[in-house]
Amino acid sequence: MNRELQAVNFEHSARMPRTRWDQRGRFPEKWLRALALVAAAGALHSQAWGWGDHRYATYRAFEQMPEVAQAQAVKVEPLSAFLKAEEKSVESLLNQQDNWAKTHLDFYPQLPADLAFKADPARTDEARQKAFLMGLRMAPDARMALYYQVDLRKERPAVMPLPHSAVNTLPVTPNTALSYFPLKAGDMVAPLTVLATASDEPDCGLDINLWEDSPSPWGKQMGFGPLPFGNPSLPYSTQAPFHMGFYHESKLIYLAAGFVKHTLPLMRNYQLSTLAELAFRTGHPYWGWRFSGMSLHYLQDLTQPFHASLSPGNNALKLIGINVLAMAGDPIYKDNMVILLSNRHLVLEYYQSNLMRSNALEHKDSAIELALRDTSRDASYPAWSSNYVHDISSAQAAEAGPALVDTLLEVMPRGYVEDPSFDFGSRADQIPINEEVARTATQLAQQHMEATIAQLMGNFGAHSRNAVRGILKASASNAAASSTQAQ
Repeated sequence: MNRELQAVNFEHSARMPRTRWDQRGRFPEKWLRALALVAAAGALHSQAWGWGDHRYATYRAFEQMPEVAQAQAVKVEPLSAFLKAEEKSVESLLNQQDNWAKTHLDFYPQLPADLAFKADPARTDEARQKAFLMGLRMAPDARMALYYQVDLRKERPAVMPLPHSAVNTLPVTPNTALSYFPLKAGDMVAPLTVLATASDEPDCGLDINLWEDSPSPWGKQMGFGPLPFGNPSLPYSTQAPFHMGFYHESKLIYLAAGFVKHTLPLMRNYQLSTLAELAFRTGHPYWGWRFSGMSLHYLQDLTQPFHASLSPGNNALKLIGINVLAMAGDPIYKDNMVILLSNRHLVLEYYQSNLMRSNALEHKDSAIELALRDTSRDASYPAWSSNYVHDISSAQAAEAGPALVDTLLEVMPRGYVEDPSFDFGSRADQIPINEEVARTATQLAQQHMEATIAQLMGNFGAHSRNAVRGILKASASNAAASSTQAQ
């Protein structure tokens, strides 16, 4: 996981336009440029994984939701079968998605005309899948393999796992807990398994090297322009703008650093959720559940405060002050801030992921698992819509950021969250963070940390369930409408 943090190159990242207020503005241009640099630093501290391995939380969030947990097993089919059977419908849908993005997204570079998906029954399955991925502006080497990830509360499968490269185009990370088990066409599989597995799939290389300056054969074809922040030569960095969304920052941030709006998780969520609706209503339930899970990933990432806010716990004026000092020749405060944000993000993620994995293996329910299953707040949110991720889940996460940082400072070993001379990311795989917290923090402090994570995971579960309810409802409504028109 820490490789993306090592990929960050702050100086390379400061690609802001030369923004200038009108002459009546209150701040000189150099201050606005300073703010842009700090905004870039805030964006770069984070890695593109919002909650580690998403399947842990997704299994718990849906295991007591009847529409998923009690749904009949579905027959596995390769992507090529779905695309071949529904090619004209997919062409129409991807065109509609493009039109939606043009009118609903603040940042949406025009889809190059030669990438538009066109039905062609004469081409090969391989060519059709590549055209589909290019039409979505996803990495055309994405595996889209038939596989599943096991619920660790159940026994490990007897079959051998697939090679990592059969599913994931990214390198294996140290001490990875990922294991991909094979499925084949015609197998019957539980929808919960499909959904939970697919909720982690976008971290398998779907969004890698899609920028104009990416070292890939397809980056220049995608039409997204240059990577807005990060180092384009390292793949982990290129994923971040698809998995982070800074929609609730100060107007000062946007004025000075408009490039922080150049993120695309809303596009991905819409693309995949509407593909799920199409698959369900055309009789391809395996891909209905799989596209649903993939769409959830982007929503779930934006329930993580470090993915929904540039710099949790730091306001715009503080960021300006820090970088003005840096521009005056004293960069230590800026550099320290970036390291601390990185450390806090990683400490949270490793602690949460390790805790959930341990609880799953031990068949243990903590406050986190209970919060994930709790459906009592689901109905308190608006019904699912294409604006839900922007208006509800990401806004909630951004608001939770300062309190989360306070809790991390209270509970975690100080050297990991308050010492900018220590780079947690470079040693994270060797640090038993959960054991250290158990040894150094009081029982009350540990309970506070667990309660804070549980609150965030409760949001994760409620928003994920509302999204799936929305997909299933839209699928049924569209199917009924089509049936009425046919009559």
